[in-house]
Amino acid sequence: MIIGVPKEVKDHEARVGIVPSGVKELVDAGHKVIVETNAGKLSSMPDEDYKAAGAEILGSAEEVWKKADMVVKVKEPIAKEIPYFRDDLVLFTYLHLAPIPDLTDELLKKKVLGIAYETVTDKNRTLPLLTPMSEVAGRMSVQVGATYLEHEKGGRGVLLGGVPGVPPATVVVIGGGIVGTHAAKIAMGMGADVTIIDLNLNRLRELDDIFGGRVHTLASNSYSIADSTRKADLVIGGVLIPGAAAPKLVTRKMVSQMKKGAVIVDVAIDQGGCIETAKPTTHSDPAYTVDGVVHYCVTNMPGAVPHTSTLALTNATFPYVMRLAKNGAINALKADPGLKEGVNTYKGQLTYAAVAEAQKKQFKDVSSLL
Repeated sequence: MIIGVPKEVKDHEARVGIVPSGVKELVDAGHKVIVETNAGKLSSMPDEDYKAAGAEILGSAEEVWKKADMVVKVKEPIAKEIPYFRDDLVLFTYLHLAPIPDLTDELLKKKVLGIAYETVTDKNRTLPLLTPMSEVAGRMSVQVGATYLEHEKGGRGVLLGGVPGVPPATVVVIGGGIVGTHAAKIAMGMGADVTIIDLNLNRLRELDDIFGGRVHTLASNSYSIADSTRKADLVIGGVLIPGAAAPKLVTRKMVSQMKKGAVIVDVAIDQGGCIETAKPTTHSDPAYTVDGVVHYCVTNMPGAVPHTSTLALTNATFPYVMRLAKNGAINALKADPGLKEGVNTYKGQLTYAAVAEAQKKQFKDVSSLL
């Protein structure tokens, strides 16, 4: 198989889909890897490393997309990449289609086999390819939130951990999954007063045990969310329904009642966001203010730390890349029910139910197409 690795073109996206060590394994297994020039440069992985691993370096994205049987990326394609779609292409990347109907339409029209990292499951029904970036984004959310609480960034001028004689900032984390757990870990480590809100009482019990009772836990309902966000200096949205649009748990009214200069970091923005006033932003223009509350809603937060993020991501994705290359996409999907869960588009059909529901499109079970 010919595996193509184009350079990411989303705003300030510096990660790369395959690292040189992965290239070597693929080449050693008899596959060909073509990499767009400087694809890994911003992740501190220069072309020389890819050449030494056996990759062929090509000068343009168009060449990579045209020659590859399977394109391995990090982020969903943007407008300039859509002309490269074709009906025999396998695309393996984050897709996050629920809030992007235009991209969905193009993938369906061109009959691309679109396999989304974020909906691949493992034998425990967890999301192994979403987990590493959720870990990074969860940890980054507190780092970013602490920065935007500074007066120069439009925040309240609050130090997250306080100092002796001055109370710490109040951090409210909505969602007790991977993002929420890692956000709480960093916020607590910086000395903040942390509350985690989740719908699952068993998960709240686990979190209480994990943190030794040092974080507050609250059952999720509109009252507890409204009351907690009103008192918060920093609110972190980390709610996930796999593949589906995130529910709007923090309403516009709740935001209007928050402290002026408080900060919201909506990590769920990839799936539309769990804050009603959230809208996607970029690393070039990351924040905006609504009702005096600073909103940071960058859709590719881990792209700001590309070396760490690329290594964390490819540690998880590469075994699937190798499986797809070794067995061919269709055989690999038939053999692995969890990988089959990753198929969002195939043969012009929308094959992930949550995306179909979010976009009010017709759903087709991928098993009937394979």
